[in-house]
Amino acid sequence: MNDYLLSVLLGVIEGVTEFLPVSSTAHLRIAEDLLRIHLDDPFWKMYSIVIQLGAILCLPIYFRARITQFLVTFPRGEHNDRTALNHPLTLTLIAFVLTAGPAYLLTKVIGKNLESLWVMGWSLLVGGIIMWIVDAMFGTPRGSGYRTEHMEEMTLFQAAWIGICQVASAVFPGTSRSMSTISAGQLVGMSRPSALEFSFFLSMPTMAAATLYTLVRTLHPKHGEPLGRMPVNPHEWAVLIIGFLVSFLVAWAVVAWFMNWVRKRGFAPFAVYRIIVGIAVLVWVWRG
Repeated sequence: MNDYLLSVLLGVIEGVTEFLPVSSTAHLRIAEDLLRIHLDDPFWKMYSIVIQLGAILCLPIYFRARITQFLVTFPRGEHNDRTALNHPLTLTLIAFVLTAGPAYLLTKVIGKNLESLWVMGWSLLVGGIIMWIVDAMFGTPRGSGYRTEHMEEMTLFQAAWIGICQVASAVFPGTSRSMSTISAGQLVGMSRPSALEFSFFLSMPTMAAATLYTLVRTLHPKHGEPLGRMPVNPHEWAVLIIGFLVSFLVAWAVVAWFMNWVRKRGFAPFAVYRIIVGIAVLVWVWRG
């Protein structure tokens, strides 16, 4: 396949799957096998990290008004009922630390699972079942409604719980960061929109840190030869820029669409999709 077309295709896959609860890591790994792409090549290794960074950068731009609002109202909050300990920005940071700490300690385990389609298949399948059950049980308000209708109403316990649960998405690729965050939030009384919005906010520091850490480790490992490399000619720079821009623009569109979708519908279609893809991957691996 032409490198430019391949860059567009991978950029679209990354942009579409990064923030939907279906796992971008699994989809890029599946695409690698289906299309017989050698993403372990040093340039493509680095390329896959850069297009993820492109998707990440759409979030602070898309949510710039909300971020500004939180910064202006820190620490008292919009309704003067928050403190420096339970303001949304602080809760995001707390959830990030509770995710990043264990994930860093489990780096070797995470590295081993990143290439395993078997692990990804089971993660997609089991995660889809969990997501379907959680959304069916907690996706609609009961009695007096949700305990947390908006992100501004979140508690310290909810943020800590979500941060801990998100570790699973790092250890078991295919689980999906957004799936872990959304389902964990619903379990502790958050509405679909509030759980989704917090998922996006938590993605900013989590994904930025993970992507930049991986990029540094890839280009400057502690031992041995670098696993990745920067472009060395105009052709490779063009391929990289195309993938970055496509990933950014597609991710922006997906975030806008997903926010509107969740306000009116649930997560069941994504759970069903995960289950189907998970079964397909497991059958594929089993048949060799």
